[in-house]
Amino acid sequence: MPAEKKDKKKEDVAPTVAVGTYIFSNGDKYEGDYIHSDDNSIERSGTGTHTSADGTVYNGMWSGDKMNGEGTLRHPSGAVYEGNFVNNQFNGSGKYSWANGSFYEGRFVENRMEGQGCFTDTEGQVWTGTFRYRAAPGLAFKLSLD
Repeated sequence: MPAEKKDKKKEDVAPTVAVGTYIFSNGDKYEGDYIHSDDNSIERSGTGTHTSADGTVYNGMWSGDKMNGEGTLRHPSGAVYEGNFVNNQFNGSGKYSWANGSFYEGRFVENRMEGQGCFTDTEGQVWTGTFRYRAAPGLAFKLSLD
């Protein structure tokens, strides 16, 4: 009897994470962890910094070639978001600071202030409550007596 041959299935091998710098054709630059995808292009994966040609800088976690996890996004205007990202969007807990010094801390859903949070205005006054994107019905002023 002939010996039976077993078909060997290609084992799922985790891609090797490399570290380096990549310059995109549009002038963007990425420095950090990446893997090579099946078509041999790079896929940002792990920790890294992406600087766009317009000066926007993201520093944080990447997965699936998207901002996923904790990170900081700095805009040329001076606005900064620090917090959780899901598929390139603010999602979860975070803090968005405007260039004028005001900031919001709380929940975000798909780049929008959504849920419980606090807004601190340029005078340092704090407003708390439930935010629904650009609306925040029923905000309460938090009085701080020093």
